[in-house]
Order: sequence, then C-alpha cells, then structure tokens
Amino acid sequence: MPGRVDLVLLLFGLAALAGIWFTGRIIDRALRRLVLAGLTVFGLAALSLGLGGATPPLFYLAIVLWGLAFGGAATQLQTASADAAGHEADLAQAMLTAVFNLAIFGGGALGAALLDTVGPAAFPWAVLALAAVASITALSARGHGFPPGPRPSTDR
Repeated sequence: MPGRVDLVLLLFGLAALAGIWFTGRIIDRALRRLVLAGLTVFGLAALSLGLGGATPPLFYLAIVLWGLAFGGAATQLQTASADAAGHEADLAQAMLTAVFNLAIFGGGALGAALLDTVGPAAFPWAVLALAAVASITALSARGHGFPPGPRPSTDR
C-alpha cells in the first residue's frame, strides 16, 4: 500500500513475534502439525495477495498471515532437521544453512525473472505454488522428517 510501509512493517513484525511465540509454545508437542499449519497460513497469505492484494483489508490480512507463518518457520525447520539427523544434527544444521542461502539466491533469481517477464502480479501465485510443493514435501516426510515419538537427544 503506497505510503504505508510503516504500518506494513509494524503488522508483519508483530505477527512474526506472535508466530515465534506460538512456535515456542507447541513445537515440542506438535512439530509436524505446526509445520503443515505454517505452510497453510503462508499459502493463505499468498492467496489473499493474489486475489485481493489491491484491497487494503485483504492486503493487511495477508501481511499478518505472512508474518505469523514466517515468524516460527526457521525454528520449525531447524528442529525438524535436527530431529531427522539425530546425532548428526550439527551437519544437518550446516546443510540447512546452505539450503537457506540457495533459497535466497533462487528466490531472487526467480523473482527477477518473473518481474521481468510477467510483472509483480505473478509473485503471489509463484509463492502459492512453492508453498504447495513444500506442503507436499512435509506431508510425505512423516517417517524421516518428523520421526514419531519423543524428540531424540543430540547429546554425545
């Protein structure tokens, strides 16, 4: 929304803090459901931007949803990675950092290509497609990415 960057950043920041808080409250009990819910909320934010991004209430709703999903995402992914890796959690965290950096590069490259060819209206739909791929990945990772039972110890 032109001229309201301050409000957008405030709403996103407050929602991200709420997402971090919520993640901290339930991550030990419901990691997989938390990841799936976060991806769903992220997809809803993209859908809101795609369908009504020019409408102020839908735009601000999308910003809040995006902040909620984004706030705890890194913690959720790091926890899932460490759980899946067990005693090799240090290696998994290093790999996750590399994947984050590749994702930043890839997002920038894809965003530039979309901006150059289709325009910014394509962004929400690209995000929605990526959220769908991530959701399918998380849904299919039940056994390895989200091992059942209590959280494994990484003590050596």
